[in-house]
Amino acid sequence: MDDRAFLDGLTDILGPKGVATQADDLAPWLTDWRERVTGDALALVSPKNVGQVQDIVRLASDAGVAIVPQGGNTGMVAGGVPCPGDRAILLSLRKMNAIRSIDPADNSLTAEAGAILSHVHAAAEEHGRRFPLSLGAKDSATIGGLIATNAGGTQVLRFGSMRNLTLGVEAVLPDGSLFEGLSTLRKDNRGYDLRQLLAGSEGTLGIITAASLKLIPAAPHRTVAWIGLGSASDALALLRLLESEVGDAVESFELVPQAALELVLKHIPGTRAPLAGEHRWNVLTELRSAADGDELRAQCEAGLAAALDQGLIADAVIAESEAQAEAFCKIREVISEAERADGRAAKHDVSVPVSAMPRFIEDATQAVEDRFAGTRVVAFGHLGDGNVHFNVRAPAGGNDAAWLAETGPEVSSFVHDLTHEVGGSLSAEHGIGQLKLSEFARVADPTRLSALRAIKQALDPLGIMNPGKLVPLANPGDNP
Repeated sequence: MDDRAFLDGLTDILGPKGVATQADDLAPWLTDWRERVTGDALALVSPKNVGQVQDIVRLASDAGVAIVPQGGNTGMVAGGVPCPGDRAILLSLRKMNAIRSIDPADNSLTAEAGAILSHVHAAAEEHGRRFPLSLGAKDSATIGGLIATNAGGTQVLRFGSMRNLTLGVEAVLPDGSLFEGLSTLRKDNRGYDLRQLLAGSEGTLGIITAASLKLIPAAPHRTVAWIGLGSASDALALLRLLESEVGDAVESFELVPQAALELVLKHIPGTRAPLAGEHRWNVLTELRSAADGDELRAQCEAGLAAALDQGLIADAVIAESEAQAEAFCKIREVISEAERADGRAAKHDVSVPVSAMPRFIEDATQAVEDRFAGTRVVAFGHLGDGNVHFNVRAPAGGNDAAWLAETGPEVSSFVHDLTHEVGGSLSAEHGIGQLKLSEFARVADPTRLSALRAIKQALDPLGIMNPGKLVPLANPGDNP
């Protein structure tokens, strides 16, 4: 089937308004959020229902055209855009955005793949429930994309990643068949779990069209604190102390260096430093409870007082209002935006054992800055789950783009090797996409890679589902 016949077939399925082929219409969706990759596509298609998705997949299979599913295009590894030179279509799920049902008694919600995360939050809150996953892109990230990338965010410490919060999925498989797996069963021991396989698959095994999500009872009482301290090791000790005081009420525990705070204050209007003085490290922590708000605050105050007595912290402030709490949280959420405004950097989303994270940050920072003269490391992240966003900024005064193109790959290989040495992973929550594919092929266990390739071949023998992402080719030289 030639391209013209294929596009006519898409129009027959979706109507002329469901198929965009003009360059100006495609351009915003062909470049990833970090502006590292711009791919090629024959069209952007926007189905309104599952049946249309199935028809698109069958047509693309017959024509040998690749399909790149896309949600909010907020990913960090170019997993939601086509590869350069692809004969592909972008399949946008944004029109499939309904909240299909909410069952408070079952603590579950079923949403279509294009539903925006913040809309899911609001829908759950209307029924006295909460969906406990949040991240900076909550106003644009979609449920399908969050599952496909197994997104993390700031509350993994208590509730786990998106995979843990997904009860069931509905998905169109590469042959056009529909996997109807929206059951909210908490126990279902019928062999391989396709729901878990699709979570984190980055669209390489099928197109998630809807999902059943796990809700929790609302926790209206929130205490948010911003804490200044001298070392990452002290931050970990503080986390364990707070956990001993308030138990699992600690929902997030974010480590923010002074350098990251300065970038936010410089580039994000309306932000201000929570503390009067400067501290080498800062912690943003959020505690929640369904019980007594005054007691929660008192427990937090007691924990911080004990930390001050032990010399773990230098200063702290507890938010006096929801507005102030949101202002503290915004600082953490916009670090990536502030970094991008300041210039290009080699970005790394790595994970290490929680106990190793403070030492890793200190040692890896020193090693990178010693080896690559003039670079400046900004390392921040989710201390409670060992996730480090380890970003290496280009030397000041130079051409950031040229440095990133010439030296960035060597920097990334060095950081990934340091991560591997402490038993870590080169991808904590952002996935592999296009940007990490060659590095994944280089450092991964061959047995893991063989299993990934076997699964991909079994479910997608024609290789039409989001090619060039997640699953490295057997010949390393063929990977981007």
